[in-house]
Amino acid sequence: QVQLVESGGGLVQAGDSLRLSCAASGRTINAMAWFRQVPGKERQFVATISRNGGTTYYTDSVKGRFTISIDNAKTTVYLQMNSLKPEDTALYYCAATTKPYTNALMMSRVIYRDWGQGTQVTVSS
Repeated sequence: QVQLVESGGGLVQAGDSLRLSCAASGRTINAMAWFRQVPGKERQFVATISRNGGTTYYTDSVKGRFTISIDNAKTTVYLQMNSLKPEDTALYYCAATTKPYTNALMMSRVIYRDWGQGTQVTVSS
């Protein structure tokens, strides 16, 4: 099992930037991702990255604004969020998998067994 601890959320204005961090411990991860959820809606995929950082995917609404990265130790994943919009407001969750996977499933919740507690991002207009 992997323990995940997110940080970096907060209240910002539209157009501002935030960087979320997710520190993993316990087991070697194969891929990590960020999802987000607003009350009353399903948790949605935001971005994902492979262990070596060579493969990344983003949901269309954040392409060009968000960047996911992983540190050299392969234990911390970052989500740099620029040009934030009110519709980015959500509880952001970090997720990880320690199992083999196919790239086609990296954007799906089904491959991620371990989840963090979430960090709130609120963007005011």
